[in-house]
Amino acid sequence: MTRLTGDALRLTVFIGESDTWHHKPLFSEIVHRAHHAGLAGASVFRGVEGFGASSRVHTTRLLSLSEDLPVAIVIIDSADRIRAFLPHLDELVSEGLVILDPVEVIRYVGRTEQS
Repeated sequence: MTRLTGDALRLTVFIGESDTWHHKPLFSEIVHRAHHAGLAGASVFRGVEGFGASSRVHTTRLLSLSEDLPVAIVIIDSADRIRAFLPHLDELVSEGLVILDPVEVIRYVGRTEQS
């Protein structure tokens, strides 16, 4: 189990829900690569409305249903481990936004295995 406390980096990747990598959702590929790289964890958040560099608004509102809602993948780990993961994103993310923020981890506890 990964232990994480104190100073860390938050990596956030903003992409579109319909973005793919080899016919699979791009967000899923990023999460699986983060898992394979042994990072502390990754979460995917689906937005209800947003726009990016293309300035096209995507929304869940009924009259303008979008099939390409904004998605944010958030990964937090030590600075060294996050920076070592960045080349994967260079390969995977052709459109979107990738940001890094310093964070302080106060508590990181997983579920205990039940016998």
